[in-house]
Amino acid sequence: MYCLTKAWSAHEAELHHWARRRLRVARETVELPEDLSAPVDDTDTVDRLTACLPRVLAELSDEDRDAITQCDLQGMAQAAFAQARGLSLSAAKSRLQCARLRLKTRMTQACRVQLDATGHVADFVPRQ
Repeated sequence: MYCLTKAWSAHEAELHHWARRRLRVARETVELPEDLSAPVDDTDTVDRLTACLPRVLAELSDEDRDAITQCDLQGMAQAAFAQARGLSLSAAKSRLQCARLRLKTRMTQACRVQLDATGHVADFVPRQ
């Protein structure tokens, strides 16, 4: 009985191998149109947008500026930020999330940030 079971398992394994191989070969490919544009690299736009950051950051409340500066710009862990400020981790995360939202709103307004259809920065007007 053991030999029969072992033989059957080997047979199943072989069938499974051939089925997977056949599926790999049978995949359909589609030709891409020649006028398909390459993804736009918006890194340059985002890098230039960072010039707006110091001024907008200075306009935020001390609490918001502290959370963003410590956690996002200086890389402090949220748990360390919470402990240093006498907050629960949940409160620190909430504070940081709200501060980020206010920073985004303020940068969008102050620097007139325009987003593309995918939500990435497409353009902006530098502040004077």
